[in-house]
Amino acid sequence: MAKLIVDGNEIEVPAEFTILQACEEAGAEVPRFCFHERLSIAGNCRMCLVEVKGSPKPVASCAMSVRDLRPGPNGEPPVVNTRTPLVKKAREGVMEFLLINHPLDCPICDQGGECDLQDQAMAYGVDSSRFAENKRAVEDKYIGPLVKTSMNRCIHCTRCIRFTTEVAGVPDLGAIGRGEDMEITTYLEHAMGSELQGNVIDLCPVGALTSKPYAFKARPWELSKTESVDVMDAVGSAIRVDARGREVMRFLPRVNEFINEEWISDKTRFVWDGLRTQRLDRPYVRENGRLRPASWNEAFALIAEKVNAAKSERIGAIVGDLAAVEETYALKLLMEKLGVPNIDCRQDGAQLDPALGRATYLFNTTIAGIEDADAVLLIGTNPRKEAPVLNARIRKRWRLLRTPIGVIGENVDLTYDYSYLGAGAQTLADLAAGNGAFLEVLSKAERPLIIVGQGALAREDGMAVLAAAAKLAKAVGALGEAWNGFSVLHTAAARAGALDLGFVPKADGLDVAGMLAPGALDVLFLLGADEVDVPEGAFVVYQGTHGDRGAHRADVILPGAAYTEKTGIYVNTEGRPQFANRAVFPPGDAREDWAILRALSDVLGKRLPFDSLAALREQLFAAHPHLAAIGEIAPADTAGIETLAGKGGVLADAPLTSPIADFYLTNPIARASAVMAECSALAGGALKQAAE
Repeated sequence: MAKLIVDGNEIEVPAEFTILQACEEAGAEVPRFCFHERLSIAGNCRMCLVEVKGSPKPVASCAMSVRDLRPGPNGEPPVVNTRTPLVKKAREGVMEFLLINHPLDCPICDQGGECDLQDQAMAYGVDSSRFAENKRAVEDKYIGPLVKTSMNRCIHCTRCIRFTTEVAGVPDLGAIGRGEDMEITTYLEHAMGSELQGNVIDLCPVGALTSKPYAFKARPWELSKTESVDVMDAVGSAIRVDARGREVMRFLPRVNEFINEEWISDKTRFVWDGLRTQRLDRPYVRENGRLRPASWNEAFALIAEKVNAAKSERIGAIVGDLAAVEETYALKLLMEKLGVPNIDCRQDGAQLDPALGRATYLFNTTIAGIEDADAVLLIGTNPRKEAPVLNARIRKRWRLLRTPIGVIGENVDLTYDYSYLGAGAQTLADLAAGNGAFLEVLSKAERPLIIVGQGALAREDGMAVLAAAAKLAKAVGALGEAWNGFSVLHTAAARAGALDLGFVPKADGLDVAGMLAPGALDVLFLLGADEVDVPEGAFVVYQGTHGDRGAHRADVILPGAAYTEKTGIYVNTEGRPQFANRAVFPPGDAREDWAILRALSDVLGKRLPFDSLAALREQLFAAHPHLAAIGEIAPADTAGIETLAGKGGVLADAPLTSPIADFYLTNPIARASAVMAECSALAGGALKQAAE
């Protein structure tokens, strides 16, 4: 620790702190444009100038560390001043230089109201300029369908360059030219290739990079702001939903150091237009092969008729990827009252058994714990497509310490170097048996991390693959008291919560594959399950939000609420329960899913024992107390992993492949989004071009 005096107050901070961080620790406000806590130091905007006693000129506080300050002649702590006339004049001069070429088009700039340059010009600038010459003009650049450029506004802070290079790992952006001729560009003006590129919009301190889909849609002071969580993957990123009236206008990230830091994926950020297209806003029933609008009573009566005519063992229920815990719990209670054994939440067929314990299906290391791992093995997963924010954590660890990473599965660009071990499960079996060079790396590591993806589990030998991974984790010492390095990476936001509830077949029940077999069932309930193909013959009740695959096959459609239109709990891949809060109301006659199931239970004569969301949660928390600890992870016992390791099984020869073929079109909301469709077409064209 080092002592210094900031504006007359003596403080003690770590010696590796920058002066800027030390000043903030002392409560002094220091303006900045180029400095960002999660990026490397550039020191090129000079807005953070402070006065250091003994220095002949103002010092850029972001680029000098506390350990570099010299003490006074008698050993006194270094003195830093942030409010002297010298500092004021220096900052005014810097601001005047920054505004020399800035177009000052605030009235038509989407950054207006959220602009660092506006705020700091008001706080630290002057009301006039001595510059009378023509401003420079810079051509706008095309960098893809997501980020709009207005490069006349650029102040060359280089935050976007550092983010894409360091965090996203896709060095698309760079600077060409020098001095007044310097420009930020992709050089050949092609679309950026990162799944995290939208974060440069938040990083840009001026209006040079703004959201292209959101352009000219709204002003920030018009929007209501609601804190929520993302459901586009199983990471559970913290987001803010901005809405105007009944319409969601944009998604922005919130800071959550344990999960997403302050980044979100492009699918999370730009999927909002899919929330209002192809929506189901009233019940429908199929008559003479065609769906027609119906009343709730008519739809419920038809369902009751079919359910009462069917035996309980000929009824089934499948939960989709976007369902909250509350409606999953309500559906489970309803199926139990009907005596239905055929229930499942693993619509992709993943071989996970909650009876073995929570540790066998959760990301036990936690997302933040990735930064403590000193060796990583990826099995059947492509985290860049399945969980881009989590992949950025892995890259962060690799970039700082060159942590060794091994991959069993697809040989793809993950934005960091790794050792490719093989494509099939046999490679994993060899490692578990004590063979392979990477086994030594894992064995020598103090905190080895083994990540098993759904590509390894959503296959017939999925349980055998999971058991082999558990055996390997046990063999390399990944299952200690202080460190559990066995982690399962989910791709569905609803999966971990549904597994916690035990939404899997009873002893004599059918799983998803069994329910989808021709002639297996008479009635099938789909709660937002759009990734399955239901054969002809079964009477299908679809409860969901969009006219997607499930609705096209349905005989009765019950319109539900999307994740921005209800208050619900989602459990992320770590096992952390989080609240998604309602930002807007569902369209038309659509209702919250738990309320639909409660009303249906009355008509079926199997009334569910709650009349409100609060009453439902009271029962839910009584049955599953760990779900009441919002934001916290209940510890999972590693004994289940050791049991799993002893299961064994026959491994197939087929290669392990990621379940996500198209990152942008993984769920009904994304498939209804025009922006996601454009991104998908662009990515597909790039892949095709590369193949040619």
